[in-house]
Amino acid sequence: MIPQNWIEARRDEDGELLGFLRPADDEIGRFVPVTVFGYALGGPGDEDDGRRVLEAIGLSYLADRWSLSRPGRTDPIAVQIVEAGPQRVVVKNVDFGFEGDIGTTFRLDTPVDGSLRRG
Repeated sequence: MIPQNWIEARRDEDGELLGFLRPADDEIGRFVPVTVFGYALGGPGDEDDGRRVLEAIGLSYLADRWSLSRPGRTDPIAVQIVEAGPQRVVVKNVDFGFEGDIGTTFRLDTPVDGSLRRG
């Protein structure tokens, strides 16, 4: 679950949730722009900088290819996001080299840890 101290960043036109501004760990008044499921999209900056990053990227990160690391597996699995929100993110396998079936889904709690990476 996304922590309550993270600030929602919504699109002005329609109020769509673009992501959050996560307080920077070591810098008061600085924030890290993150996806709706908590993946960092940039480095620490002031609140306006973080909002600009989220507005520039929008929700395009949902269409990107992602890599999922799984326990006991040395190579990450290529995945695509099929559902994303503050409670969870669901990804599906698109990796023909993975021993599981194409389309197998994985449900991850938010904020995501280092197991999900962009690209």
